[in-house]
Amino acid sequence: MKQKLPFCQVVLATLLLGSCSENKTQGESATNDRSAPAASQASAGDSARVSGKPCDIKLGNIHFTKAINGADTLTKVDQQGRMAFRVGAKKDFFCDPNDGKLSNNTAPILLAKVDNTKPFTLVAKVIPGFTPKGLYNAGVLYIYVNDTFWQKHCFEQDERGNHRIVTVRTQGTSDDNNHDVVKSPWAYMKISSDTRTVASYYSLDNKTWQLVRLYKNNYPAEIWMGVSAQCPVDTGTVSHFEQISLTQNSVADFRMGK
Repeated sequence: MKQKLPFCQVVLATLLLGSCSENKTQGESATNDRSAPAASQASAGDSARVSGKPCDIKLGNIHFTKAINGADTLTKVDQQGRMAFRVGAKKDFFCDPNDGKLSNNTAPILLAKVDNTKPFTLVAKVIPGFTPKGLYNAGVLYIYVNDTFWQKHCFEQDERGNHRIVTVRTQGTSDDNNHDVVKSPWAYMKISSDTRTVASYYSLDNKTWQLVRLYKNNYPAEIWMGVSAQCPVDTGTVSHFEQISLTQNSVADFRMGK
């Protein structure tokens, strides 16, 4: 025989069921609210947004069609295919993770569009304009999507006056990774991807390559590759780029860089 519950228990059970149903609905709504921006960001992030202006500069087999911070007015290519890249005082590209105190997106950059659904390799002989007071002076190779999503691969002067390989990866804010000290006034530098992995290398003879950074390729289908010069502290300098090429193939061995 079924027993009837007291009226007060029936009321309490009804209220509890209603509360659970309401919480579930709110939870589902909150989940949907969180997923909506992510989907929007994924859609918006599927194309490279460049804050620069159109340009028309050819170097080697590369056609630079975008210039950030007036880069097209600061470069000169000679008859041997060498580029001189002039940069003014206090020019850098960095998104400081510490409250943005050192953020500075004023460095000039030349960019060429690349299909990131295919492998690619950018390589150049980089001769930075090092100066006695040129802290963080550098010649730079770039992967660029927008002002807060990029990587730069630098031959840079450090706090002790050493010249070293440096990589900076920016996803909202920048990290800062100092690698080997290089005694030569120049270095061959390379960025390569097979669509899944991105790796950065340097070499002194363009034959034996040293891996300095490797990570998952999480860039959109359309990206930009480029070159730049920076001078965050000193009054200006000139860096040079030689033997530059950009191809739609990757290194065969990501550990060895060849």
